Amino acid sequence: MERLKRKIDNYLIEWKNNPNRLPLIVKGARQIGKTNAIRNFGKNNYKVFIEINFVLSPEFKTIFDRSFNVDEIIKEITLRKPEIEIIPNETLIFFDEMQDCVSAATSLKSFKEDGRYDVICSGSLMGINYKKIESNSVGNKEDYILHSMDFEEFLWAKGYKENVINDMLNSMIKLEPLSNTMYDVMLESFKEYMVTGGMPAIVSNFIENKNFSGVLKMQQQILLDYEEDITKYAEGLDQSKILTVYKNIPVFLGNENKKFQITKIQDGARNREYIGVLDWLDRAGIVNICYSLSQLSLPLKGNYNPSNYRLYFGDTGLLIGSLDPEAQDDLRKNQNFNTYKGAIYENVIADMLVKQGYNLYFYKNEKGTLEMDFFIRDEKSLIPIEVKANDNSTTSLNNLIDNDKYNDIKYGIKLCNKNIGFNGKFYTFPYFMAFLLKRFLIEKNK
Repeated sequence: MERLKRKIDNYLIEWKNNPNRLPLIVKGARQIGKTNAIRNFGKNNYKVFIEINFVLSPEFKTIFDRSFNVDEIIKEITLRKPEIEIIPNETLIFFDEMQDCVSAATSLKSFKEDGRYDVICSGSLMGINYKKIESNSVGNKEDYILHSMDFEEFLWAKGYKENVINDMLNSMIKLEPLSNTMYDVMLESFKEYMVTGGMPAIVSNFIENKNFSGVLKMQQQILLDYEEDITKYAEGLDQSKILTVYKNIPVFLGNENKKFQITKIQDGARNREYIGVLDWLDRAGIVNICYSLSQLSLPLKGNYNPSNYRLYFGDTGLLIGSLDPEAQDDLRKNQNFNTYKGAIYENVIADMLVKQGYNLYFYKNEKGTLEMDFFIRDEKSLIPIEVKANDNSTTSLNNLIDNDKYNDIKYGIKLCNKNIGFNGKFYTFPYFMAFLLKRFLIEKNK
């Protein structure tokens, strides 16, 4: 099957065309396509592409032992790969699985100052080695965070072109409802995306087979691989704590308030004892953390409570894969989800927001009478986003917009199974258009 198109492809071309480019570190969870994207880029854009994987070829860890001088490193590489002719200004060196060789990060300063060779590093970046990598390479590298495929990339994989995406965006901007055909086709694709998620191998399998055969098995294997990674890389932290939190994410998402409560999984536990655990899972790309806002005003980052949060899977397909095997059929038929139906829609919207570069925030007042799923912002306003699994009332959204107490809230957004609309207070968009929200807001504010 032809390689899946990814947004990182254009980013890497832009990086190469920048005369002031720094060594690049591509971050992200395992199995989201980092190695494949970098390998494809290197082979198609350089005369010489050198790939060194420190897990598969541990003997290369010693190439930094004698010196961090670039000529010495190149000499050490060619001693192990004598068939390679390294050409200055025409060579890309790819250090993969760099979490197993922190010295690769230390070498980035030398490569930056030397300037003759382009360098890209990648790896799981988990646990204590992540901090070592950060401290060893600060100021000498550029970071790119790669997520699993977003819904737009999923549509590309299905064969949809840019004109279809642009048509949807134009409909949002003009507030024109989609045609029945466009709506039905996109909703069906979105449900497929929720079940498969965005792991490239799983998406490829789905596109090739034209059905969900084998999807659940692949998802469950990735979930087990994550557990193995936690056991392998969670140095200096209590592995059992990380595993406990990881395994309980679906449990709390199924609760009515979805709040993740440490005290419910371990008697006497305190949130501050688990800060490192959340940080680890977040940096590993396994979870998306959604923090509770203390007050509904800008700026967002200054108003959240770090001890009150919800945890979402970084890929909704993996959330589905963590549920009962019947869950995939249930989702497609829209049956038997109860509170979990809302959790799945929230999870996929959280994922779509993160993939646009947003941080996640929610709000619930002390009485529980006012609650909002997510908040984003534009230049001047705080924007509440309500995700409705069913088309019932939007009391909280109306209250937030109507109440003069919340000066920063001028309008809201409702995501549900309904066509495009605007009632003077909030915009209504179908779930599947959430991936266009940032572009919509940019155009709206022009």
